[in-house]
Amino acid sequence: MFTIILWLLAILSIIIVVWLYKNEKNIIGFLGEHWTKDELKKLPNDKYKVINNVFISINGNTHQIDHVIVSPYGIFSIETKQWNGLIIGNKYSKNWIKYMGKNKYICENPIRQNYGHVKSLSELLNIDESKIYNIVCIPSNAKLKIQHDDELVRNYTIVDKISSYKDIVIDNVDEIVDILYKINITDKNIKRKHINNIKNNAAKNNNFCPKCGGKLVERNGKYGKFIGCSNYPKCKYIEN
Repeated sequence: MFTIILWLLAILSIIIVVWLYKNEKNIIGFLGEHWTKDELKKLPNDKYKVINNVFISINGNTHQIDHVIVSPYGIFSIETKQWNGLIIGNKYSKNWIKYMGKNKYICENPIRQNYGHVKSLSELLNIDESKIYNIVCIPSNAKLKIQHDDELVRNYTIVDKISSYKDIVIDNVDEIVDILYKINITDKNIKRKHINNIKNNAAKNNNFCPKCGGKLVERNGKYGKFIGCSNYPKCKYIEN
């Protein structure tokens, strides 16, 4: 009986390790958002209303925003990226380059990505875009060589950044919060479709693997040519 229990525990451990490996990217992303969420709790809740994981749809397009803060001093759209390594890019480029050891990855510019969120919030809430601020938070210790204005912050500076806005530009905070809760999509199927579309579009438009960020290359297989990840066999992604 004791031997059977040990075998079951060993099998369970293997299953957990495999699951963690396959979902490593999602877990890391979740932790980054969680750490940012904890920092945002330091804001005075009588002035700043924090809504996490906002999912909206406009003109047939869906947008997932990690954190939205509504305050008298403006609305803050916050995108969190839990990245490591060396990140190189600028505010206006379509993609940034991420170096991890000898590996080079192409990743979407989050400042541009979040600007799309800002514009969507502006249209849905009927609020001037100048009152909605684009903030990208990097919770990790990644080395950043990014040319930008003031959109990019670390976890330990995000509260100071938000608190630096002093001019009152919003006079209906509670009304905006109510609207955001009403338009926030909770349907899991729609969210899943949104995530799959992002991965597929990224691979198609930028020619990189949606699983690990490696370059997609043409390969010869048993049944002919196919498009796969250059990081094979570590990554076994195949484009359909």
